[in-house]
Amino acid sequence: MTAFDSDSDSDSGSDSHSGSDTPDAYDELLARVERLTHLGDAGGILAWDQQVTMPDGGAPARAKQQSALSGVLHDHLTDDELGDLLDELTTLDDDLSEDQRAVVRETRRDYEEEIRVPGDLVEEISETSSAAQRVWQEAKAEDDFGSFAPTLEEIRESHVERAEHVDPERDPYRVMFEGVDPDLTLATVEDVFTDLKDALVPLIEDLEAADPDLATLPDGEWDEETELALDRAALEELGYDFERGRLDTSPHPFTSGTQFDCRVTTWVKPTEPLNSLLATIHEYGHASYQLGLPRDRYGTPLGQARGEIHESQSRFWENHVARTRPFWEYFAPTLNDHLGTDLSPEAAYEAVNQVYPENLVRVEADELTYHLHIILRTEVEKQLVRGEIDVEEVPQVWNERMDEYLGVRPGTDTEGCLQDIHWTSGFAGFQSYTVGSVLAAQLDAAMREDLDQDVDELIREGEFDPLLAWMNEHVHRHGQRYPTDELIERATGEPLTAEYFVDYAREKFGELYGI
Repeated sequence: MTAFDSDSDSDSGSDSHSGSDTPDAYDELLARVERLTHLGDAGGILAWDQQVTMPDGGAPARAKQQSALSGVLHDHLTDDELGDLLDELTTLDDDLSEDQRAVVRETRRDYEEEIRVPGDLVEEISETSSAAQRVWQEAKAEDDFGSFAPTLEEIRESHVERAEHVDPERDPYRVMFEGVDPDLTLATVEDVFTDLKDALVPLIEDLEAADPDLATLPDGEWDEETELALDRAALEELGYDFERGRLDTSPHPFTSGTQFDCRVTTWVKPTEPLNSLLATIHEYGHASYQLGLPRDRYGTPLGQARGEIHESQSRFWENHVARTRPFWEYFAPTLNDHLGTDLSPEAAYEAVNQVYPENLVRVEADELTYHLHIILRTEVEKQLVRGEIDVEEVPQVWNERMDEYLGVRPGTDTEGCLQDIHWTSGFAGFQSYTVGSVLAAQLDAAMREDLDQDVDELIREGEFDPLLAWMNEHVHRHGQRYPTDELIERATGEPLTAEYFVDYAREKFGELYGI
């Protein structure tokens, strides 16, 4: 399978690049924006290297390098001349194309937020975040929250200070949230959370009571080479372009890059190769978005992904492709060839779709309880950011909330509040995982209605290109042309709603569990 090529996916007649009728101020703005993008992408490579290949002793220097680069980015983004260009272009709005207005809109939003934040605080946050990654890794490995707590407090204080600079009159968590999800209101996300909690808690209870005899992967232990070969085979089947990417391992799976170079990582689970496989396919979804962005818009917002949309792509490929019965009718032979197992497609389908409320780790959670993990984390970090709990209380509050929502209590902080790396870089981002899952179901429904071909049959035959092409047409190629809420409506025909995910979950798991 080959990846869908988006090289020529720009909209004719709506060129964001220079032309004879383009205002000079726009040409100058575009040059500045492209430079900012290139500097940011260089920082992304440094961050990727830190988590994948950098030797342990390199952390202090890397923190300084990232801090210096953040300072340069801040200086460029808050330059008075950039503000003057934005003001001039606002008066010339009628002379700009739709794409040009989008570039101005996105740049202005970043400028107006960043101009309120002191440069030394930007550098401090960057250095602290970079150094915190190593502290977190060691604390997690040693099950020692106490060694991470001072760093977490430093991160909290600096991000609250930043939020107060952005808007001293407002709740710092809300300010942080809008920095992550500027086009989706906190009220919208909270409504989605409420709808999911109301639907999922009783559904999970019903599934537990049903207790069917579902198949599992046979007991065994597989080495890293075997698991990575299986993961690579899956990426090749899905169409990941290895000429523009690579597969590595890291303490926490992630994806980093651009439409020219987008790298995925996974982790190896010696007794749980299906966990590694699903994590890899999840990251493929992120990479499909990055690699599907228009290449001729690189350097501008029109060649950049919407952060709020990203998780919908990873959850679509993980859940609406790799957890489906048709996928295992296609992929089970490949799984068996690599692992030396003899699972039937139905057994493999059952193995990847069982609900395990007793599971403690978010990234290993099943498709339903996953969202209770997200709600838990979001609630804990809200309290932490707002000063309603102290850093030292995080493990206790975390464990109590886990017990309340999932009926299980972590025996270690490694399994509890230290399991995710995300707090090393800030707060108010966890909700994106659940928003992404909800949107993935909504996109899946729209795709199935829109495509002339049967989606299940395409998956069953290993024909993934039409699915990728649909996402490219309706999501990827637009970059940041439209605000998130508008992009969702354009792609699906309606605003974000939890309805499709709830219906999908009830139908899928009701059938699987016989309820």
